[in-house]
Amino acid sequence: MRRYGKHTDEDDIRSRPNRKGNRPRTSIRPKHEDAAEGMVLTVDRGRLTCLVEDRVVMAMKARELGRKAAVVGDRVDIVGDLTGAKDTLARIVRIGERRSVLRRTADDDDPFERVVVANADQLAIVTALADPEPRPRLIDRCLVAAYDGGLEPLLVLTKSDLAAPDELLEMYGALGVPHVVTTREEFVDGLAADRVREYLVGRTTAFVGHSGVGKTTLVNALVPQEKRRSTGHVNAVTGRGRHTTTSALALPLADKQGGWVIDTPGVRSFGLHHVDPSRVIHAFPDLVPGTEGCPRSCSHDEKDCALDEWVAEGHADPARLFSLRRLLATRERREGD
Repeated sequence: MRRYGKHTDEDDIRSRPNRKGNRPRTSIRPKHEDAAEGMVLTVDRGRLTCLVEDRVVMAMKARELGRKAAVVGDRVDIVGDLTGAKDTLARIVRIGERRSVLRRTADDDDPFERVVVANADQLAIVTALADPEPRPRLIDRCLVAAYDGGLEPLLVLTKSDLAAPDELLEMYGALGVPHVVTTREEFVDGLAADRVREYLVGRTTAFVGHSGVGKTTLVNALVPQEKRRSTGHVNAVTGRGRHTTTSALALPLADKQGGWVIDTPGVRSFGLHHVDPSRVIHAFPDLVPGTEGCPRSCSHDEKDCALDEWVAEGHADPARLFSLRRLLATRERREGD
């Protein structure tokens, strides 16, 4: 086998011909210093609708990003035609660091997580008090996903004219989750949207909820200038709603109040296979100091957990520890069990 030294004449080196006639591959990636910053509004079959300054631009992911995917809410760098003109297509060359993520898996046995929304400040969990019946286990799972991903939860209870909210509010009282209770009539006259809007101004909020609870109706009221989503009805036989939202979509709040609403597809299950229980405890700052005496890899729901003694000494409310353990336990139980 012939070997070459440091000072080999280039003419003496045999190069492999490029059969395709195109440029050889290189590990050096372009810097794209002229790239513009944008925000992903929605994703549809490989095409990403982005907002660049005040223009809506259609883009696709650059090959150099590999398997890394952009999702709604991502801050991205874009090059190419950024005019937003019809039939133009730009390229996303960089995806910014995410400060929060809403993730889920198809079920608890699915090892592949899916990032639904990035960079949201809070998660609005919409649930009806009746028609369809509330599903506390699903609410628990959404709360775990919010705490795990760095989002602040907001509980929106609808149809309070059909059932009282007291029992559900008592269940989540120890968590200190802010909440809004609305009636069907308030949905019609716009009062419900006005009350929810107070929590949204200046923030990016992802809305999640199972079908038939009024999530899309509420989003339509919050962003009437973008009213494009159909609404469904609850099936009288199954008690379930029909999915009307098929992909996540970011919409600006009305009247340029400063804030974004992200409507997500209705969910019937919320897998938590990806959740690390050790991250959920950080949503309970009053309990975190008590974990210093816990054994390594403590699940915070076992015999030697130091939180029991911490709470018994009066450092925290026992209801807070109970709530933490209920949320952690929901990861081990299937939604609906």
